[in-house]
Amino acid sequence: MKCKKEENLRYCNCSYPECTRKGICCECVIYHRNKGQIPACFFPDEIEKTFDRSRKTFVKLNS
Repeated sequence: MKCKKEENLRYCNCSYPECTRKGICCECVIYHRNKGQIPACFFPDEIEKTFDRSRKTFVKLNS
């Protein structure tokens, strides 16, 4: 399967300047899963900008 990076970038709200995984969703999910986090695209922009991508914050926002 070919990566749709350019298309994915339209939906990627990651604001971390040095991120090398922007638009490469499979790498992003693996990276954040290994850190016990949720990727940026699951958070509203105002929360994403805090870089708190914890499962706890995700559950709190969605409960």
